[in-house]
Amino acid sequence: MSEPTLDIHLTDDDLDAALRSDARTGLTADPKTLPPKWFYDARGSELFEAITELPEYYPTRTERALLERVVGDIARTAQAEVLVELGAGSAAKTRLLLSALLAEGPLKTYVPQDVSVSALRGAAEQIGTEFPNLAVHGVVSDFTETLHNLPRGGRRMIAFLGGTIGNLVPQERAEFLAGIQQVLEPGEQLLLGAGLVTDPAVLVPAYDDAAGVTAEFNRNVLHVLNSRLHADFDPDAFAHIAHWDAENEWIEMRLAATRDMTVTVADLDLVVDFAQGEQMRTEISAKFRVDGLGRELDSAGFTTEEVWTDPDERFVLVLAERR
Repeated sequence: MSEPTLDIHLTDDDLDAALRSDARTGLTADPKTLPPKWFYDARGSELFEAITELPEYYPTRTERALLERVVGDIARTAQAEVLVELGAGSAAKTRLLLSALLAEGPLKTYVPQDVSVSALRGAAEQIGTEFPNLAVHGVVSDFTETLHNLPRGGRRMIAFLGGTIGNLVPQERAEFLAGIQQVLEPGEQLLLGAGLVTDPAVLVPAYDDAAGVTAEFNRNVLHVLNSRLHADFDPDAFAHIAHWDAENEWIEMRLAATRDMTVTVADLDLVVDFAQGEQMRTEISAKFRVDGLGRELDSAGFTTEEVWTDPDERFVLVLAERR
């Protein structure tokens, strides 16, 4: 087995600078916002893993069941020599893809990408052990800004799973998909996983579970600001809200101040006032319609090759080719 390699294009200093910029911009905006990527310190990652096991949270298990059913078709159609996974994390679902692609024969290299050095190093070592004939080339970067750092060579398929595409507003999605198109060669592919529009009675509880785990996950962004920017938020003074925006067809997660308060962010020399009832958006999770997602891919320079949905049509996997 060859040792996994790791390219680091994002340092702790880079992450600190990004957090400071995002916090200053979001907390001084009207209405206030914070990007969802700052949920994920060690505690946030643990909470999200717990969310994926909740009875209300269908997306993870629905996508996995769908992937298990169609992974052979994906591998036969893609014939990929290199699998690139954006936001790989622990690479849990990737094993299905790797096994199927290796069974087809051409796969030689796995390229996991993530912002976390520790998560990526652990995943790369595990994959290297489980698949000893596979070269593993990790890339530490932010996928929204550093796609050009992905290694080239071989017939590549970029996988972007988990419905994470839904965390981007339409303009961000257009820029992101165009960025992927630019780093791929004609004939190379994108495998995209996305949540579909379904009954709000099913959707909303997935983001507002009865046990309150998602509420703690939502408030964790305030713990991150407290620990990393020396803010003095009282996370327990904010209520979790999951709102279905029917016009935009997305779930909005928000934090609502339960009383008037003033928060100081010491590292930014920033004082922020919250009025009782004021809401701060912390995440959107857009849900798609198959034809609409196809139009977005087409506008970005992709041709849809295959589309697979689960029996309840709550999740979709799309294999698209770069024109």
